[in-house]
Amino acid sequence: MTRAAALLALAVVLAGCGGGTQSAGGDTTTAEIATTTAPSTTAQGPAGCRSVAAPKSKPDGGQKAPKEPLDPAKTYTVAIDTNCGSFTIKLDQKQSPHATAAFVSLAKSGFFDRTTFHRIVPGFVIQGGDPTGTGRGGPGFSTLDPPPSAAHYTRGVVAMAKTGAEPPGTAGSQFFVVTADDAGLPPDYAVIGTVTKGLPIVMRIGALGNAQEQPTQPVVIARTIVAEA
Repeated sequence: MTRAAALLALAVVLAGCGGGTQSAGGDTTTAEIATTTAPSTTAQGPAGCRSVAAPKSKPDGGQKAPKEPLDPAKTYTVAIDTNCGSFTIKLDQKQSPHATAAFVSLAKSGFFDRTTFHRIVPGFVIQGGDPTGTGRGGPGFSTLDPPPSAAHYTRGVVAMAKTGAEPPGTAGSQFFVVTADDAGLPPDYAVIGTVTKGLPIVMRIGALGNAQEQPTQPVVIARTIVAEA
């Protein structure tokens, strides 16, 4: 995929901020979501990932935005445990106070558990956080943290997905991790942090996409663990 084609795809597909009322965000169909309720481990799969069944689609929406931002005096990290390994995000609550508070709230509630990375664009981004697995789902609310004009989306940066029609910095539950050296994106997406541990795991997941930006095997988030220091 060329950079121009990837950027065009991103503008169309990075979506699902607010829930079922948002415009269509991805190409994954509900038929691709298996009926098991949890990832059951089987044999070792390609690229060092455990082979698991895709989880059942979870209900869209139904969540409430947190009323308070995160404690600015604390450091927050979120570990994301998948069948391909674990990686840790250090949150930047100063840059995106509303989106990071929502991300922590959703993680603590188990919202991300048993969901998938439904969109994988090799050499660009991996995208997850949709309870439905279709690219169209969200928590039922959105937040707004307009990013600075100097925002850059380089390898390991974690930002929130949005539809092209929404204002810059709009966020729901769908997030993406950049696997390119520099994704070349405009400053439209709320940056919530950086991968500080397990970047090779992110790159492993990033290799599991096809030309249609679909995962070549299920990449399932088993759990998310929030730590404060």
